[in-house]
Amino acid sequence: MVSGGIFITFEGIDGAGKSTHIDALVALFRAGKRQVTHTREPGGTALAEKLRALVLNEAMDVLSEALLVFAARRDHLLQVIEPALQRGDVVICDRFTDSSFAYQGGGQGLDTAVLSALEGWVQRVDAVGAGIRQPDLTLWFDLPPEAAATRLAQARTPDKFEAQGTDFFARVAQGYQTRARVFPDRFCRIEADRERAAVWADVQQAVRLRGWLP
Repeated sequence: MVSGGIFITFEGIDGAGKSTHIDALVALFRAGKRQVTHTREPGGTALAEKLRALVLNEAMDVLSEALLVFAARRDHLLQVIEPALQRGDVVICDRFTDSSFAYQGGGQGLDTAVLSALEGWVQRVDAVGAGIRQPDLTLWFDLPPEAAATRLAQARTPDKFEAQGTDFFARVAQGYQTRARVFPDRFCRIEADRERAAVWADVQQAVRLRGWLP
C-alpha cells in the first residue's frame, strides 16, 4: 500500500449518488488505519463555506460565480488539502475543479480558457511555482440527466443548481465528458445508474488497482 498523501475526488451531476460512496470509502480507508481528511467543495473552511452559500443560493452572472468558487478553492487548498497531503493523509473531496468546468463551463457556457487560467493561478501551490495541484484519482459518477432529475425530485429543497432542468444537466454531463478526455489517466468513469452494490464494487476496484487499498 502507498503510504504518502493521496488526493481522491468524486464528481458527477447532482443526483448521481456520490455521497453514500464517499462515506463508505472514507470508512474503508480508516479501517485500513489510514488518516483521512474528508472534505467538500465549494467549502471545507469557514471562509469557503460562506462563499458556498452565496454560490448555491444567490443569483449572479457566471463569471462572478466562477470567481467565488475559485476563491473558495484557494482557501480550501491552502488551509486543508495541502497540509493534509503533506501529513500523508488520504484526502477525499466531494467535487473539485472538474465541477467548475462542468457546471460553469459546460452548463453555463463560460469560456473554458477563463477557467483554465483560474485553475492555473489558484492551484499553483508549490514554492517554485511549477506545480498545479490536481487529484490523483477522480471518480466520475456518470448518470443520465433524466435519471438524475427523477432522484432530485425526491430529495430535499433544491439549491439553484439542483433546480435546473434536464437540458442544463445534459450540458453539465457533456462538460464532464470533455474533462475526462483531457485527463484520462486520473478519471475513472463509474456507471452510476445501477444498484448501489455494483457501483460500490467499481469504486473499490478503481482504488485498489492503484495500490491504495489491500
